[in-house]
Parts: sequence; C-alpha cells; structure tokens
Amino acid sequence: MAASSKSEKIYDVFLSFRGTDLRNNFVGHLYQALHLIGIYTFRDSEELKKGDQISPTLMKAIEESCISIIVFSENYASSTWCLEEVSKIMECNEQKNLTVLPVFYKVDPREVRGGRKSYRRALAKHESKFGKDSEKVKRWKKALSDAGSLSGWHLKDG
Repeated sequence: MAASSKSEKIYDVFLSFRGTDLRNNFVGHLYQALHLIGIYTFRDSEELKKGDQISPTLMKAIEESCISIIVFSENYASSTWCLEEVSKIMECNEQKNLTVLPVFYKVDPREVRGGRKSYRRALAKHESKFGKDSEKVKRWKKALSDAGSLSGWHLKDG
C-alpha cells in the first residue's frame, strides 16, 4: 500500500540550533559530517530558499523528518524561532514518532529542563513580552522541560 503524502519523510535529520551560537562551528561540522555519509539533513541556511516564508517551511521540514537533533546552547532559549521549533519537534515526537536527539552544547540539561541560568533569563524576557500566563510561553517551557529530560550528549569543549 502506498504511503500517504502526509506521512512521507523527506529529510533524514532536522537540525535545530541557535544560529548565532553554532552555525559556523559545531553545527557546521555536524552538518558536513552527516552530509558526507549521505544523511539528508535540513539546516535552515541550506534548505530555506530566498522568498520562502520561514515558519511554515520550518514546521513542514520538522514534520517531514525522521530524526531531529536539537543542539541546546547558551542562547537557544533567547530565540522565539528556536522555541517554536522545539515545541513543534516535541509535538511531532509525541504524535508522529519523530526521534529526538538532544545535544547539550556547553549547557547542562538541568538548565534546559528547569529554566536555570540563561534559560531562566530568556524565558523571563519572553514572559514580560507575551505575559506570564501566555499559552505560548507555557508551551515553550513544557517543550524545553520535555526535551531537556531526554537522554542526550553533553559537550563541554570542542
């Protein structure tokens, strides 16, 4: 039986990361390593075409991926785009069996899941902008908590 277009997976891996922190170092090397061994990977700078609407394209790419690698860095939670991505990733993890592999790059998983240090500061800024009881902020906090509770890799240096 042919698979419906809704369940087709286009990408092997979707990379979620804070570009200003990691695009030209760790994630750049990870992307190249995956590419060299034939793993078709969505990375926004490679796959987004000029003129594309960012949010729908990113959300569709997450849905069309088999695996998502989330690279949590110090400034990940300061980006509303990253928070939208992690929310969609965790939603697809629950509803569509998307495999989620977290990498904690120079951050402790407790920071991610518990809103400590830079994550606490970033979420406080989002709360002041959107409201403490904002459904959006609550969804982001839950997604961070859920993703931060997954077993992953801890990278401190290099």
